[in-house]
Amino acid sequence: MAKSSDFRGPQASQPIQLIGVPMDLGASRRGVDMGPSALRLSSLVAQLSRLGTTMQDVGNVTVPDRESLPATPEARLGAITAVCRDLAGRTAAAIRDGCCPLVVGGDHSLAAGSVAGTATAMAERGQAIGLLWLDAHADINTPETSTSGNVHGMPVAHLLGLGFPPLARLASVFPAVRPEHVAYVGLRDVDPAERETIRRLGIRAFTMRDIDERGLRQVMEEALDITTRGTAGVHLSFDLDWVDPAEAPGVGTPVQGGATRREAHLAMEILHDRGVTLAMDLVELNPILDSRNTTAELAADLVASAFGRRIL
Repeated sequence: MAKSSDFRGPQASQPIQLIGVPMDLGASRRGVDMGPSALRLSSLVAQLSRLGTTMQDVGNVTVPDRESLPATPEARLGAITAVCRDLAGRTAAAIRDGCCPLVVGGDHSLAAGSVAGTATAMAERGQAIGLLWLDAHADINTPETSTSGNVHGMPVAHLLGLGFPPLARLASVFPAVRPEHVAYVGLRDVDPAERETIRRLGIRAFTMRDIDERGLRQVMEEALDITTRGTAGVHLSFDLDWVDPAEAPGVGTPVQGGATRREAHLAMEILHDRGVTLAMDLVELNPILDSRNTTAELAADLVASAFGRRIL
């Protein structure tokens, strides 16, 4: 297995493949299905072009209309699984083609597919992947433990092999990621059942208190040490509600007390400096709740930092 230090990407010469997932099937609040459109209307392409990076926009994964589905949890889970299966295939294909996938949502349930695709592509090379989860929420409920039934609160569980079996088995390897290769950064809203699962599986979880007490740099460096130990690199799954709603109002499930704009940029800059990014999700952008596309522009800025933009 290649060491994480053998991987240095994404580089300016590596194309980024943008895959839109206009899905709100995993959430109760509507609007995140418009997230991919809002990001495409932002300065993202211009910013990446200035970095010398080519972005291939391959359009959107097809998502069924919410109103067309039977109003049952089983129908919703089945539809999300189908979307994630399609997305897993597209993400794996992008990596095989030498691209870095940038998956834009849409609600966070899509990560069950995007991360599975990254895991599949790297497993073909005999390599495991790390998962770095930047989010206010742990998203490690299962259909049995969730109090809301919202699937966007379940993707980590499914990637670890728990929950709804068809959604947990989208990768060519099972589980798609191992608990020792997962790190949370910035948690601040965790359900009791999720706390128990995190403890039981021994997943390293850094809360906002850890960031407050130790500083973001130390937390990020430790999280990256965890997610790159014995892996080929990191799939970053970034929920925009990780950022404080004063900075990012246009998100599906805002929680006070999040990362500042500068902390968010620092996290992306540290990630780029380490050169370990295999793929990136950017999720839960809700233009209905935004003001003049402010959150989409912040998202574009953060993606640019993740792919090499510097102050000097």
